[in-house]
Amino acid sequence: MKKKWPSIPDSRLLRFLLPTGILLLLIAGWQLLSPLLPPYVLPGPYAIVRSFVEVFPVLMEHSVSTLHAAGLGLFIAVAAALLFALLMDSLNLLYHLFYPMAVASQTIPLIAVAPLFILWFGFGIVPKILAVVLVCFFPILVNLLKSFSALDRDYIELMKSMGAGRLQIYRHVKLPGTLPAFFAGMRIAATYSIMGAVIGEWLGGSSGLGVYLIRSQKSFAASRVFAAILMIMLLSAGFFLLVKLMEYLFLPYRRENRTAEPAV
Repeated sequence: MKKKWPSIPDSRLLRFLLPTGILLLLIAGWQLLSPLLPPYVLPGPYAIVRSFVEVFPVLMEHSVSTLHAAGLGLFIAVAAALLFALLMDSLNLLYHLFYPMAVASQTIPLIAVAPLFILWFGFGIVPKILAVVLVCFFPILVNLLKSFSALDRDYIELMKSMGAGRLQIYRHVKLPGTLPAFFAGMRIAATYSIMGAVIGEWLGGSSGLGVYLIRSQKSFAASRVFAAILMIMLLSAGFFLLVKLMEYLFLPYRRENRTAEPAV
């Protein structure tokens, strides 16, 4: 007879407390071990938080530039991905033509392409926006195309039998059916957008968290480097939560389904 292991209660509180507890243990261990290394190599969590508070006004100034590039790039990526997904779903020829190109664009490291953007468009905001578009476009496009292909064909055939045109099918069946996949891709792209903007700032720019990172690195201020990384993490988490809020508002039926699930 097989031994049954005790089941872990499935609750929202436990799902929050377990990873939070592990994270706090890791931070505590890091703080205890930090005196073993010089602060310019690996500062402790307390030194990082103290540095974060000290340079917070400067980080906020640089964050405005990063958020500007990330927000514009994400918006363009969403619009372009939606447009290309609709065209590729409507015309099979376009799918076979553009999908391999979209996949190929992800095989090229962003850090190798970003210098070309600077060479072509200078040191303004355009190269940063293009870097964000490059990393955000693909996740949204793939999720939309996969969702289009996974839709129940019976609904589409039913709409056709009732005399619905292509636009009506997209409006009443395809677009509503792809919203969960769209927001799944948006969650990934939202976190990538900050990273793309920072990489664009690394390679050229006068402001932004990427510029601040490079300056702190050159001055061997490790605590400020980690403070900038912490700010980048907070901005990425903020973008992620913003997309989650949009999903919460636009997909009320998913919220109701989660509420109705019985606790185990």
